[in-house]
Amino acid sequence: MASRRSILIAGMALAGAGVAARSGLAAMVPTPRQARGPFYPVDIPLDADNDLVSVAGRPGPATGQVTHVFGRVLDQAGRIIRESVVEIWQCDAFGFYHHPGDRGGKADADFQGFGKTMVDGDGRYRFRTIKPVRYPGRTPHIHFAVIAPGYRTFSTQMYVAGEAGNAGDFLYRRIRGEKARAAVTVDLRAASEIENAALAGTFDIVLPNALKLG
Repeated sequence: MASRRSILIAGMALAGAGVAARSGLAAMVPTPRQARGPFYPVDIPLDADNDLVSVAGRPGPATGQVTHVFGRVLDQAGRIIRESVVEIWQCDAFGFYHHPGDRGGKADADFQGFGKTMVDGDGRYRFRTIKPVRYPGRTPHIHFAVIAPGYRTFSTQMYVAGEAGNAGDFLYRRIRGEKARAAVTVDLRAASEIENAALAGTFDIVLPNALKLG
């Protein structure tokens, strides 16, 4: 089994390659803003780091296919925004959120459900989570929020390329324009060089100029 250090090193290499491949045009397209939704945690869990697959004090990993998500936080000119904090939350592999307002059922206690991290000096973030699954009435997605200096808090959702449910998802359909939809649609590829049987994808977040403060 790969060590956390080896996963981090391999992941950062992949993130750098993905960013380089998407520089220029992608950095100019603002990421569509979407509602935070009803399942943002009521209480932030004690373990709220960037590895959602392993929960402190739990014996095993979360159920689901391990997925590494990397990217950078940028402005519309393509410049990195340092000291940004990125948060994610999503349902577990069985379709349950760690939230008291979710419909019945029992969430996977081995899945963290929520995570956050600060970008590094190059504006990069990374998360180790599970491949998102369908939730009743929704296509697979991961919620994101960004708290960046000089900007109002930004929220959006990341979708998976090729998912059959995307076309019928009411929030995905509200995103106007091919480029805007592409900005939140991520191709998840096999990434055994990072971790056995894992997936990985790059999701750059470009904060809209309209959210600048002052």
